[in-house]
Amino acid sequence: MTTLTVREAAGRLRSFDNVLILTHVRPDGDTVGSAAALCAGLRRLGKTAYLLPNPELTDTVAPYFRPYAAPADFRPERVVSTDIATTDLFPENARPYADRVDLAIDHHPSFEGFGRENVVRPSAAATGEIIYDILAELGPITAETALPLYVAVSTDCGCFAYNNTTARTHAVAAALLRTGIDFQAVNKTFFRTKTKKRLALEAAMFSEIEYHDRDRTAVLAVPLSLLARVQATETDAEDLSALGGQIEGVDCAVTMRELRPGVWKFSLRTGPRVNATRVCALLGGGGHAAAAGCTVEAPFAEAKGRMLEAIAQVVPDFTL
Repeated sequence: MTTLTVREAAGRLRSFDNVLILTHVRPDGDTVGSAAALCAGLRRLGKTAYLLPNPELTDTVAPYFRPYAAPADFRPERVVSTDIATTDLFPENARPYADRVDLAIDHHPSFEGFGRENVVRPSAAATGEIIYDILAELGPITAETALPLYVAVSTDCGCFAYNNTTARTHAVAAALLRTGIDFQAVNKTFFRTKTKKRLALEAAMFSEIEYHDRDRTAVLAVPLSLLARVQATETDAEDLSALGGQIEGVDCAVTMRELRPGVWKFSLRTGPRVNATRVCALLGGGGHAAAAGCTVEAPFAEAKGRMLEAIAQVVPDFTL
C-alpha cells in the first residue's frame, strides 16, 4: 500500500483535474461532509470536481451533497474516495471505479488500502479531520468548506461525546467555528431533532431489547417488518446504533438492522472491554475499536447467534 502524508496528498490534488469523489453505501455525515468539503476546496482551486450521485442519501445529509452531484455525462480523469474502508462499501454505481481510485482518504483501522495512493489516520475521530488538514495545505479554510467539514467531524464523534473525540477533534471544530458557520443549525438537525416515526421506531426497539453477558451486552433489532409497521424512512432510521450505548451498564451495544429479507447489518458500539473491530472482523466486517460493523446473511436467530459467538471469541469473560 502506497501511503502519503497530508502534504503529499495536497500536492497530488493540486495536480488533479476532472475529479470524481466517491462516498460509501448508507452515507453518513462523515463521508458526505468530507466529500463535499473536498469538492468545494478543489473547485476553489479552479478544478472541475463532482461527487458521484449516491442513491441512499437521507434527508439530513442530502443538502450538503446535492450542490456537488455529478451530471450523468461527467467522465472523470481522477477518482478520490472519502471515508471508505473497503471497496465492498462502494455503492453499486461506484463499483466500476473500484480499481480506478487514485487517492483514498480514510480513518478506519480496517482500511484496506485499495487506492493507488492512500492517506489513512486511524487516530482521527473522522475522515473530516484529515480532509481539514489537506484543505489547510491548499489554502485558507472558508465557510463553504467549513460547514460540511463540521458535519463530518461532529457526526462521527456524536457531537463530541464519543470516546474517539480527542483534543485535536476539538481544535479542528474550533477552527471551523471561527469561519462563522451556522453550527447550531447542524447540531439541531443531527442531534436534537427526531421525527414522530423515529420515536415510534425507538420505542418498539426498546420494547423488544435483549440483554446478555450479565446485562453488559444489549441487542436491538430492526427487522423490515418494524420499519414497515411504523412507516419509517431512511432518514427516520439514521444512527440507530447509538441507542444501545446509552443504557446504563451496557458496554457492548449490538444493533442489527434487516437490509433485505434475511440480510442483517450489524453495528457495534463498545467500551474498552470489547474490541468491536476484532468482533466484526470474525464476520467479514471491520471499523474501529469502539465502533464497527458487518453484514450477515441468515435468519434472525442464526444471525444474532453468530454475532454473540463472535463476541464470546473476543471477550474472555463474556457469558450468554
